[in-house]
Amino acid sequence: MQSSSSRSWWSHLTPYHWFVVVVASAAWFFDCLDQRLFSLARIPALSSLMQLPPSDTQVQAFGKVVTACFLIGWGVGGMIFGALGDRYGRARMLTLTILIYSAFTGLSYFSQSSVDFTVFRFLTGLGVGGVFGLAVALIAETVPPEARAQSLGLLQVLSTVGNVVAGFAKMGIDALEKSGTLVAGTGWRWMFLIGALPALLIILTRSKLKEPEPWLRLKEQGDLPKGSIFGPYFSLLAQKRWRKSLLIGALISGTGVVGLWAIGEYAVDLQKVVFKTYFEKNVAADLVKSSIDGAITKAYLLQMFGAAIGMMLFTRIAAMGRKLAFGLGFSAALIVTFLVYWKMNSPMDAYWMMPLMGMAQLSVFAGFAIYLPELFPSKLRSTGTSFCYNFGRFAAAAGSFFSAKLTQDVFGSYKEVDPSLPLRYAAMTMCAIFLVALFTLPFADETKGKPLPEEDDADLPEPARHSR
Repeated sequence: MQSSSSRSWWSHLTPYHWFVVVVASAAWFFDCLDQRLFSLARIPALSSLMQLPPSDTQVQAFGKVVTACFLIGWGVGGMIFGALGDRYGRARMLTLTILIYSAFTGLSYFSQSSVDFTVFRFLTGLGVGGVFGLAVALIAETVPPEARAQSLGLLQVLSTVGNVVAGFAKMGIDALEKSGTLVAGTGWRWMFLIGALPALLIILTRSKLKEPEPWLRLKEQGDLPKGSIFGPYFSLLAQKRWRKSLLIGALISGTGVVGLWAIGEYAVDLQKVVFKTYFEKNVAADLVKSSIDGAITKAYLLQMFGAAIGMMLFTRIAAMGRKLAFGLGFSAALIVTFLVYWKMNSPMDAYWMMPLMGMAQLSVFAGFAIYLPELFPSKLRSTGTSFCYNFGRFAAAAGSFFSAKLTQDVFGSYKEVDPSLPLRYAAMTMCAIFLVALFTLPFADETKGKPLPEEDDADLPEPARHSR
């Protein structure tokens, strides 16, 4: 008989385990689809609503403000629904968050000004923010330990498919606009309407998705969090072990989120400036816009391909050690991101640089799915995971405001020399954020090969916790 340790990880999964992995991954897939639709439609939407050209500095600056508001909503939603998931169930709250982000993404179609557009994005963020912590807690507590890391890594790898689908959706809508099927300048509205489709997933989650056994056991024992919505957070802060897990997890995941959303997110803005200069010199005037759009979309798809490879590599390396994988990932993100913003000068540069940046920056997101649920007990797992992951949204929102200030007020004068320099210098300065995670890792616990912690383990000495 084949030993458990020599079997492939997927052979440990039953059909229901696969169902949970697929549904939770689909929720995160659509969540990431929504995020990327926003990234690709943000500037066209604001350009239309503000009646200014996309390259106008007011549009670019307000784009960062809208992104910051989206991230704040994301963070608030994560904090709220993480705690509600521990109290009322992961499956039930996951269904609700899908409904929220689907509804408000669809309502973005009807925006009439930059103000209501911003409000819809904030409200969308509430739902988007709740999904990750709920989805990873659901998988972590449902699948066998032998398949946990790989299943959670798979969730993040599949998220890149949502990003790629968003890219193809943008290409298709651009083609419909160009052919006259859609009114010119309205394509961004249809992109947000596509983002309402995840509501269909509720049909599956409502009837078939069950709460995991550890949560049901806590419910039977009457040991679920009680009191106000802040109760689970007070419980986390009450014990030294969970306080440390909360701090370490928040610093590590916060670094990755800031790196992606306050630095990597604006690579498209740099490409618009760089590609405009490049194509104005190399193609006919009437082909400049379509050439820019095509080059940006191609670079984006290559970036997501690199991201998928990076997440798969991280998952493999994490089998040797979570801290080792994070150390390599954040080091690569620091070096590659700095070089991309420094040296990208043409579409050909972007075609090989963006996959490398996607591989480096997004590799660590596989780690968040694997590592964060391993830091907290069942009673507080959704709360702890959501707090750590979504703490970074507030930091990224602050980072977006700070990046906008760097771009306009600190390095803005350099645009007279080269319009790309303010964006470059702001991003290169922001790359210092990756050092936060690298300086935090020595203090982090290594969770490889250890069982998920439980509440009654908190006061045991370290060897005793993991011999149970």
